[in-house]
Parts: sequence; C-alpha cells; structure tokens
Amino acid sequence: MKYLFISQKRGTTLASRPGGQEVQRLLLSLLLLAAWEAARGQVRYSVAEEAKHGTFVGRIAQDLGLELTELVPRLFRVASKGHGDLLEVNLQNGILFVNSRIDREELCGRSAVCSIHLEVIVDKPLQVFHVEVEVRDINDHPPVFPTTQKNLFISESRAVDSHFSLEGASDSDTGENALLTYRLSPSEYFSLEVPTTDEQVTPLSLVLKKSLDREVASKLLLVLKATDRGKPELTGTIELCITVLDVNDNAPVFDKAVYRVKLPENARNGTLVIRLNASDLDEGSNSHILYSFAADVSPNIEASFRIGSASGEIKVSGKIDFEEAKLRKIQIEAVDKGNPPMFGHCTVLIEVLDVNDNAPELMVRSLSLPVREDAPQGTVIALITVSDRDSGANGQVTCFLTAHDPFKLVSTFKNYYSLVLENALDRESVSAYALVVTAQDGGSPSLSATASIFVEVADVNDNAPTFAQPEYTVFVKENNLPGCHVLTVSARDADAQENALVSYSLVERRVGERALSSYVSVHAESGKVYALQPLDHEELELLQFQVSARDAGFPPLVSNVTLQVFVLDENDNAPALLPPAGGVTGGAVSELVSRSVGTGHVVAKVRAVDADSGYNAWLSYELQPVAGGGRSPFLVGLYTGEVSTTRALDEADAPRQRLLVLVKDHGEPPLVATATVLLSLVESGQALKTSLRASAGIAGPEAALVNVNVYLIIAICAVSSLLVLTLLLYTALRCSAPPTEGACGPGKPTLACSSAVGSWSYSQQRRQRVCSGEGPPKTDLMAFSPSVPPGSDSVNNGDQEEICGNVSKVVV
Repeated sequence: MKYLFISQKRGTTLASRPGGQEVQRLLLSLLLLAAWEAARGQVRYSVAEEAKHGTFVGRIAQDLGLELTELVPRLFRVASKGHGDLLEVNLQNGILFVNSRIDREELCGRSAVCSIHLEVIVDKPLQVFHVEVEVRDINDHPPVFPTTQKNLFISESRAVDSHFSLEGASDSDTGENALLTYRLSPSEYFSLEVPTTDEQVTPLSLVLKKSLDREVASKLLLVLKATDRGKPELTGTIELCITVLDVNDNAPVFDKAVYRVKLPENARNGTLVIRLNASDLDEGSNSHILYSFAADVSPNIEASFRIGSASGEIKVSGKIDFEEAKLRKIQIEAVDKGNPPMFGHCTVLIEVLDVNDNAPELMVRSLSLPVREDAPQGTVIALITVSDRDSGANGQVTCFLTAHDPFKLVSTFKNYYSLVLENALDRESVSAYALVVTAQDGGSPSLSATASIFVEVADVNDNAPTFAQPEYTVFVKENNLPGCHVLTVSARDADAQENALVSYSLVERRVGERALSSYVSVHAESGKVYALQPLDHEELELLQFQVSARDAGFPPLVSNVTLQVFVLDENDNAPALLPPAGGVTGGAVSELVSRSVGTGHVVAKVRAVDADSGYNAWLSYELQPVAGGGRSPFLVGLYTGEVSTTRALDEADAPRQRLLVLVKDHGEPPLVATATVLLSLVESGQALKTSLRASAGIAGPEAALVNVNVYLIIAICAVSSLLVLTLLLYTALRCSAPPTEGACGPGKPTLACSSAVGSWSYSQQRRQRVCSGEGPPKTDLMAFSPSVPPGSDSVNNGDQEEICGNVSKVVV
C-alpha cells in the first residue's frame, strides 16, 4: 500500500497552491482505493528486513475497523503459516510490531516479491481478515565470489581479444541491492568484459588486449572487484592468478556459448538432457577434448546430473523438482590434452517444466463444535485452507463438499474457505454428520486430497415427552389392597441427556369432596400408578384423571395423558330385605289368608335388594323345607319372591303357618338373607274384612309394590334379544368387509367398559355419580357386556397387565 504525505504551511490551503486541485483529486482517489481495499477484507503493510524488535508496522486494529476494547473479549489472534512469531500485535493499542528478526533472504530467497501473509481471527461472531506485510530488502549481503582465488592458465600464443570466462559474484539481496558492477585492477594485458543483460548468459570474461610474452611475464596477479548498488555499497573481491603457458595455443570451442534445454520434472534417471559438442583446431593430443562440470558447480547440480567426459552427454542422475528450482544453470568446461591443456567454456540453461506431481493440501482450523441444533443459518463451523505446490493450472485448486446437506462451503479469500450452516438442524433426525471436504487441482490428470470433519449436533429441548398410548383404560376390582399397583404409564422424550429425563406427576383435581391424590399416586421416576386406598364400586364406578410427564430441560416441556380406572364389582353386599307392606320393621311378613283361596293364589310377597351389580345383584328366592318333612301348601317364586298356594287349603292345615324364605344372590360365593313369612289362616268372613281394610287404604305402601320382578324379567329378555340381534348384524357386516382384524379375522378382542360379567339385574339405585362428578345418577337397570374369553389379548399390542387382584385389564 502506498502512502502519500502532504505538508502545507500554516495559512496555506491545497487549493490555493499551484496544482492544489490535482493533489486533492489524487488524495481522494487514494482514500477511495484504501476504502475499497479495506472492504475487500485485506490490509497491506511493509517493513524492512532486519528491523529491530518492537518496530512499528501498522495500526492493524484501527485499519480492520475493530475497537480496542473488543480485542480481548473477541479472542483477537494472529496466525501466520510457516513464519512463526515474526510479527506480533499489542492487544492494548492494536499496533502490529516486529517481534523477532526478519531475514528476507531466508524467508523468500531470491524472489522479487516477499511478503508475510497473516490471518487475523476474532470470535463472537467469527471473522477472518487477511493482512499482507511486504518485507523490503536492505543491502545486508555483500557480493560473494565462489572462491577467493582463481588460477588461469593462458598460452602465450593466444590472440589478442581472446576471452577467458570468469565466474561472477552472487548477491543474496534483490533489486538494486543485487545489481553488481565489476572492476579489474589496472593491467596492460587484460581488460574486463561485463554482461549487458540481467540474465548474464554471456559469462563475465577477461579480454586479452595485448599479446602475452612468457619470457617477459610468466605470471600475472589481478584483483577483480564486485560492487553492488545498495546504500551503502558492499564489495567482494577475487584474486586472478594468471599463468602464461607456452605452445598449445588453441582452446576447445563449443558450438554455442549458451545452450537452452527444456526438461520435465521427475524425469527418470538416465534421461538424456543434451549432447554437447566442442572442437579444437589443434592436432594430436591437443585436440582430444574431455568434458566436465566447472569446478565451482553447485552440489545440487552434481547430485541431479552427470556428464560423459568423452561424449559430452548430460543425463539425469537424480531428482528433478520444479518446486525446488525452475531454472538450472550449469557451467561446462572442455579441456584438451595438450600440455599445458586449454579450456573452453559454455553455459547450459535447463528450464524445468512443471508436472502435476503435488496433490493439494487441506488444513481445517477453528472448529466450532458441537453445533446446537437451533443454530441459525450462516453459522461458521470451521475455517479451511487449501494449497498446492504446483504452478499454473496444476496449482489452481477448487474445493467442494461431498454429502454436504445441510452445510456448504463458502470461499472467503483465494484458497480460504468457510464451512457454514445452510439449513436447519434436527438432532432427533440426524445427531452427527461425517463431512468430507475435497480439494482438486486443475492438472491433467488432476490430483485431489480429502479431509474428514465430524460435526456433532448438540441437543436442544424441543421435544415434549410422548406417552406410549393416547389414553389408558384399566379395570380394577373393588376392595383392593391399599398401595396396590394399578398400571404403569410410560413416556418417551426424543431429546438427549437431561432433556430426555422424564418425571411423572398427577394433574391434581377434586373427585367429589376429596382430592384426587387421596385415591391414587404416581411414582415420579417409574410412572407406576398406585391405589392408595380400597376402592368401592358402590361409591365410585369410574375414576378418570390425568398424569403429567415433564422433562428436565430448560425450559421444561410437559405432556398429559388421560387414565380411566373402572372399579369392578365384587360380591361384598348381602341381599337386604325391604320392610313389609305394613311398614313393620324386623324383616317378618305377616298376612291373613282365607282358607277358601284356590291353588296359585298369591298370599304374600318378600321384597329384597342387593347393593352390588350384575350377577352379584341378581336375587333368587327359595322356601326352606318345612320341619318334619311335611309338604307345605305354599311355595315362593324363584325370582319374584311371591308366596302362593300350591293347593286348596283345608281344615287340616295349621291355622298359623311360619315360612322361612332364603334370599340368595348369584355372586361367587353367594350371599344369603333370610325372611320370615307369618301366615294366619282365617275363615272367608275374616279375610273379607281384611280385604276391605286393605282397599280402604290401610295397606297403602304395599299396594304400590307391583310385580316388579315380573317386569324386570320381561325387560331382561327384550334387551338381551336386542343385544344378540345387534351382535349378529355387526358380525355379518364385518365378515362382508375386506379381511382385516375384526370379528371374522384373527383380530384382538377389545374389552368393553363393563362392571362385571353377567346379564340384566335388578340393583339398588346408586347414590354416587362417576368420578367426573357430572351427569345423572345410575339407574336401576344396567347392561353388561359378555365376558372376554380367558387368554385374550388387549389392544395394547397383546400386552395385558394383571394388576390389583389379577383381574384388571388395560384397554385403550
């Protein structure tokens, strides 16, 4: 980046000076250029090599638009690939300074441009800036000759203007600091010819300007001085010891002074590079030529090439790597066998051609893992750097992501990429991603490299617990033991760790006058529901409530499920006798019977009820046999409780008859009550007076008792017939449908919500409503579904749970 410094005197404006408007426009252009460069995310500085520790480089925080107060909280850091800690940033003032010695020649060699690339990384949010620091060369290396002394053997017969090649000096600096000028110490015989091009393909040489005379001067000592153009100037010298030889006065001469050859890198050993040819005008042994590398050839050349001393063929003998050196310069000597020998020189320039032999390199850094599943789109996951040592198309690298959904690669700067989130994540669907980043160069055939990135998705509490069933129905026998296990509810949370830890609790409500928690409880961890006290079917037929499942996430999520607990009846209530028609308590029925009544005349009626339901409330009446074995003239209706005559009464019958009627229910085991019927046999006149008294309203309560049991039996038969007809019709419809699970297929029976197995029964009117506390009370006539065959499965996937007395079945 160039900087423009403008000074002005006090009271003088730029516009008032000559050319002030042009300067203003130039300054504005530079400011716009600087703003554009900053917008591109790149800042450039320059610093001289060998600068002292602490040397100011630039206000990097200010130039990148960062506040000094946010450098430490945002983890401001500087990374430099392969350059260690040459540069450092003061986090207090945001200044980039020199931290350690910078040697440009060690850093970049002879490269014309040398710069240090810095990556500035800050977090929260993650940002990457690229900074280029140019290292300026200083003249810190003097010219150096290969040796301090060089011996030259020159025949006295050499013609004037003969050239003698010299190895020039080298300077490790660059630019003006590496441009050398040569000076030769004053001599009447020799002058110096310096190359006029930067390539110096024409070697530095001594020129003979006056014929030599060994008898006058057999040895000459010259000093060659090389001076660079740096400030201050640095110099190097070499002593030239010239021995004047006699006789063999023709040196070998090559066809060309410079040979140019192209050679692909990685050429196999033995590959012919070039065949050199030199000629000597002499005859005999003075014309026999031997080829060799110059004495000052570098060890790398000797390790990579060999030359046939007789043939002049240069062949590959080692590794040729374009990335190490793009141009190989070899000095060749041709010496004859004369005495003294004469030398010829040429230069072979080998241009190494690049071959795509280096695969791209991938580096993944700044991984931000794991990634929350609620991370927004555009979140940066990782920074990826790619590089290729090849050049041209072989070094052009493209980077892409395989199996990338829901991620993508975004190119940030040259060969720098960011792995960002493109679509929303769902840990419950995919908990981790194995990503493969591939870098491929543009060579033919192309080479590629891959890097694997394992991205784990962190859980967020976004799933409420889900119960295994939408609703639970269970049947429990009454009079259960306190604390018995009713059923187990189960809820699963799709989240992980604490977000998936589920606890259970009751949704508290009132059941009549009491709290729900006085009836049942649920274990917070296992979900087991317990009955805290014995349940009474006569008091509570259905207990309906909700259980809540809550996870341990923050904030917690809750789900509820409804439970229906049907209390099944047991035969725990014996038949209860109703008061006799006369309102007399004590359970005895007293009647006056006329001796003139005929067979089948109803003389009394026993009334009884049972607080149970179903078969447990279905009553039957039996007449206890008469003591002494005699046949009683009376009998009792099996289901009506009506006492009637079996024959006409006569004088032989005792005037007072005492009958014991056993009232028995159909429970298991059956419960029994005993009713006493006292009959007084009177003449027809007395019976008529009693009848008149009854018709006058004396026996009003008894007149209200109609033959209820007769109507009850008729109603049972009618409803049973209707039920059978409905079942037959339903079975016919299911059989006509496609064969699925049902009545005609191998389906699973569904348990209906009934109180017990049985038929129609006469039962006591209920005083307690169902657990919801709403709706009319239960009527006297109740219907019950038929029993389920033993071994049948419930609809809960054949999973029947026997709870509280091994009679409860869970039904959904």
